[in-house]
Amino acid sequence: MMIKNSHRAFLLTFIALLSSLCSIYSQSLRPIRDDVGFCWNAEEMNLFMNYLASEVKVEKSTGKLIGGISVHDDYLYAGKIYYPLFSQIRAKEVVIFGVTHGAVRKELNDPKNVLILDEHEKWIGPYGNVEISPLREIIKNKLDKNYIMVSNKAHQIEHSIEALIPFLQYYNRDIKIIPIMVTQMPFEMMEDASKKLASLILDYIKENKLEVGKDIFFLISNDANHYGEDFNNSPYGLEANAHKTATDNDRRIISENLSGEIKAERIVNLTKELWPDPEGKRNIPVWCGRYPIVFGLLTIKEIAGKVYGESVNGELFGYSDTFTEKVLPFNNSSMGLTAPFSYRHWCGWFTLGLFVE
Repeated sequence: MMIKNSHRAFLLTFIALLSSLCSIYSQSLRPIRDDVGFCWNAEEMNLFMNYLASEVKVEKSTGKLIGGISVHDDYLYAGKIYYPLFSQIRAKEVVIFGVTHGAVRKELNDPKNVLILDEHEKWIGPYGNVEISPLREIIKNKLDKNYIMVSNKAHQIEHSIEALIPFLQYYNRDIKIIPIMVTQMPFEMMEDASKKLASLILDYIKENKLEVGKDIFFLISNDANHYGEDFNNSPYGLEANAHKTATDNDRRIISENLSGEIKAERIVNLTKELWPDPEGKRNIPVWCGRYPIVFGLLTIKEIAGKVYGESVNGELFGYSDTFTEKVLPFNNSSMGLTAPFSYRHWCGWFTLGLFVE
């Protein structure tokens, strides 16, 4: 009887230890959230990028690329839209402003007025684990605590940041990231938080003698209008004319607010175009990067002004949507689709470069 109890005690201790180690590991390595829409296999990613290179012509701007706005939808839908931006990025460290999607808000009781950071030591990438820049801990330790929330769980549920990693890592196997999820907050608070964050980043740039664009880069994760019954968003109807009207509106918003010089008043206007209307008098397109775009642009504009003494200019690389693109003919892929496409359910997206002259 004593021998059996001894074995049982050993087994329980072993299980507890194993559980503890698994918990520690899960905290240190951020797991993949979406293993369907994105590519996590190195060999397949190589083939996919070769396919995109043969299909997409990229015309490089004469300006200095320091940041960008990126789609985060399925690769088999949006691969051709990702490519023009990422094919020009060779930075060593990338600050990524991500979305706080509904799944996170529901699970975490809808956090607001904060930037969400994580404590993972590394993130999974197709070419090996991705390092975290030391800048994350500086932000965590030095930014006003009222603006910071630390949650591994939030980052494990959210997919808008991880979508960018395979493309970044393809061009730089040693890429380091600074993942920052942006929640809803008033514009005045956003201005204050972005200036304080920019100040910390500027100190980091100066101390480490980094060149903006070459050594450190800034990405804003965003998908444009989510249209149809599943999104409770069909103000123009559910047929071909409605699709054209809604996509034309996306293009108008980009043209009027993001193409050309990113002036302060244009950033303010984005809040009027994209943020919920408390009076319900306007049709607001359902962009899921509505808060990261504003916060990211405020931060990037501040940094560019201090480093280069110049304004930031936006250049659209491509806009499309799931219904227009349908599925890329990339054969024998392990990747799949996480949502359907039709006039009753489609998602718009674009990539846009942020330049200084």
